[in-house]
Amino acid sequence: MLEFKNMSLVTTIHLHNVPEGKSQDYAGWFDGDHASQLTALRGFRSAQRFEVTEEQVMAGNPQPWRFMSLYDFDLPDPAIDLPALGPLIAVARDAGLIADDGTERIYSFDMFADWEGSANWRKDQPFSGVSIILGNYTPGRYDEYHHWYDKIHSIEVTNVPGHVAMKRGELSALQIEPRRYCPGDQLVLAAQQTDDLAFTIKDFIDRALGASPSGVAMEPRSSAASTARTVHYFRKISGKDAWPGGIAYAGDMSVYPGKA
Repeated sequence: MLEFKNMSLVTTIHLHNVPEGKSQDYAGWFDGDHASQLTALRGFRSAQRFEVTEEQVMAGNPQPWRFMSLYDFDLPDPAIDLPALGPLIAVARDAGLIADDGTERIYSFDMFADWEGSANWRKDQPFSGVSIILGNYTPGRYDEYHHWYDKIHSIEVTNVPGHVAMKRGELSALQIEPRRYCPGDQLVLAAQQTDDLAFTIKDFIDRALGASPSGVAMEPRSSAASTARTVHYFRKISGKDAWPGGIAYAGDMSVYPGKA
């Protein structure tokens, strides 16, 4: 059996809309022919689809994309292997399954590590959804930004009820066509296991403000993290496995009214 050394974790996000009346056609293509073709790609790990949620942590943040596809790879040579994804996505574009409204974006990121979670994470169950941040660091404070995320903020976020894991990456020099402007070179992916996203987001905000019934307060947001960022929450809509319900939390839910 072949063994590849020095594999590289790469995540590609495909943000897009679907023409009216074509959602079922797109879903059928993604879970059918597309899923089959992906398995032939060297280094392919997984592909999942998500739909934007009504609940968002930044209510005024534009949500230009209804759908997101998330592709994960462990590649022996990204320069050789990653471009092979482009023609497979182009099949949907050529078939008129991707809206030609100027919103489509495909971004690939070199990941620093795989999912890392808190005690909340029920590893035997799928995620209910993910949120993405296309963010930036303050110039000259790169190391400080990553220290804050790794040692402080990732721990704060993944311990919120319903938030369970996080992984991060940096915009790759290697991109799939069509290449378009990306508003942030730092990707933050946070995973949820919750059937009450509104509650999960509210307690995230409350902890940031020091007002959570749990008594847990987040540290002030580091100024090494630029405010030039966009935040988007999506729910999982592909695959046969689904989050069975409830709010994944290793703490005491009895402190939250009506959530015991």
